[in-house]
Amino acid sequence: MKTFKNIFLTLLMISTLQSCIVSEKPNIDFFSDAGYDFKGAKFTSFNVPMLLAKPYIKKALREDGESEELVNLVKKISKIKILTVENGSKEMLNDYVRYLNNSHYEDWATIKHDGDNVNVRVKQNGDAIKNMLITVNSDKELVFVDVKGSFTAGDISKMINSFSDK
Repeated sequence: MKTFKNIFLTLLMISTLQSCIVSEKPNIDFFSDAGYDFKGAKFTSFNVPMLLAKPYIKKALREDGESEELVNLVKKISKIKILTVENGSKEMLNDYVRYLNNSHYEDWATIKHDGDNVNVRVKQNGDAIKNMLITVNSDKELVFVDVKGSFTAGDISKMINSFSDK
């Protein structure tokens, strides 16, 4: 029985850590389109294993002096995917924005900080927000964060306000 338990725990740990593997294939829908010419853009993507990440995120927010409300928002997150793009073009970013508009994402905020633009878009179904896309656009790199969870408009507003105050 002890051997079975060890094998089960090993398999569980391997399956949990598999999502930590970094890939050069895009993990966000628009960038997975094989028919689109990305003109030499280089992708790095990974899925964040929430089981492992939530405690670290909460600890980091508390250490940074964030409000307990913001820390509690982490509980509502079910999945995070991150994609970085090197050598991305403005044309590609504009096509991505059109794709999001066609997919019914609403532009909620654009925050400018040290020459970088941070854009927050959400997909809302009634009062429930199940998906939030955050885009960070700097001169040399693009970062896309796809956050899935169960949020309210108030949750997203609190998050935006906490970051725009800084």
